[in-house]
Amino acid sequence: MGLYTTVLLFSFCILYVVATPASYEILPRQSTIISPLTKAQISAFKPFTHFAGAAYCNPSKTAQWNCGATCAANKDFKPIASGGDGSAVQFWYVGYSPSQATVIVGHQGTNISDIEADLTDLLIAMEPLSPTLFPGVDSAIRVHSGFANEQAKTATRILQAVKSAISAYKAKKVTLIGHSLGAALALLDGIYLPLHISGVTFRVIGYGMPRIGNQNFANYVDNHLKNLTRINNKKDPVPILPGKFLGFHHPSGEVHIIEQNQWLTCPGQDNPNTQCSTGDVPSIFEGNVANHHGPYDGVSMDC
Repeated sequence: MGLYTTVLLFSFCILYVVATPASYEILPRQSTIISPLTKAQISAFKPFTHFAGAAYCNPSKTAQWNCGATCAANKDFKPIASGGDGSAVQFWYVGYSPSQATVIVGHQGTNISDIEADLTDLLIAMEPLSPTLFPGVDSAIRVHSGFANEQAKTATRILQAVKSAISAYKAKKVTLIGHSLGAALALLDGIYLPLHISGVTFRVIGYGMPRIGNQNFANYVDNHLKNLTRINNKKDPVPILPGKFLGFHHPSGEVHIIEQNQWLTCPGQDNPNTQCSTGDVPSIFEGNVANHHGPYDGVSMDC
């Protein structure tokens, strides 16, 4: 059994018991009906899926946008900044995509070769968001301490890089992307950046996103971030962690890939229908860790 599998299974046990690019399409939230995405809607996510995979690449590669097929899938991307060491600080990068007409912020997910990154997922206590980074946000909004601490390490550098990208390319859109832990960081940045930048729209696309905060957090996201998509792959158990019994709740915006590789919109927060993650994977023992890294429309999450 590999280190990644061992650590994930250990963490699971602890937690259990204690659109088209041109239109920048927003999947509707007002519907209460589970419905399939069209082929065009699914295909529109593929460039962003590759961007999420690129976040697993060393900053020396993303800074030059030279990471093989993963970078070549978005060959017109213009890197602005990158950082992290993949251990104490997750990899990240910022740049501009002319073909998608958006600034891109990519966050690395859980590093399978470094236990320190995995242990971040074990810090399941909740805390208020930093009033320095998140001015004016109610202290009743509480988030996973490990995720909050990790986001704080790169917040100001990413903010400056995003401002530079907006200025350099006259951008009007910012898209934050990540997988696993990276998806959690992308969502926290999706709350953080609008508090410091105006005049642009923000979008978050997260793959295999864990629960991040309490009910107040989920409601805040629904009310303030109108374009969030959480893409969950089949029996991936990570989206049901940390458990709801610990006070964690997902915001809206789920898209669930079911066993037939059909993509379904799942309206509401933690939709209990068996076609959605919360209903399809009622416990970690009914999940499949192998689904966590994909594939997502043929794309697996790696550099």
